[in-house]
Amino acid sequence: MRRRRSSAGEVSFQITPMIDMTFLLLIFFMVTSKLSDQKVNVPVNLPVAVSAVAAGKIARDIVNIDAEGRYYIGDRPATKDELTAHLRARFRDFPPLQVYLRADKNTPAKQVREVIDLAGEAGALDVILGTYQK
Repeated sequence: MRRRRSSAGEVSFQITPMIDMTFLLLIFFMVTSKLSDQKVNVPVNLPVAVSAVAAGKIARDIVNIDAEGRYYIGDRPATKDELTAHLRARFRDFPPLQVYLRADKNTPAKQVREVIDLAGEAGALDVILGTYQK
């Protein structure tokens, strides 16, 4: 018996896997952007700064201090000891540590300084403060 040779025809480009990957990436970015936006939902009235500049989108740990002086890790309430433990654990597990501090404009400067010192002791490389641009 003789085998029939199949002719090598043109190979077509398969677009279906490309469309599937595009939708998967789209869903991934939609979900992750929603999660990062939820961390700044704590009601904080940020101060206005004349010399404020917009910082780039870098993955940072978000620490909030509301008008009553309560601490929040992201949008979860925390005590000062919990905040310290969180910052140390984050530095140990995922160095380098970078912190985005959002403090209400009525928060005493002493309390803001304490959080900056805590972040520095935990090993933070960079602490930026949230403000509105004027």
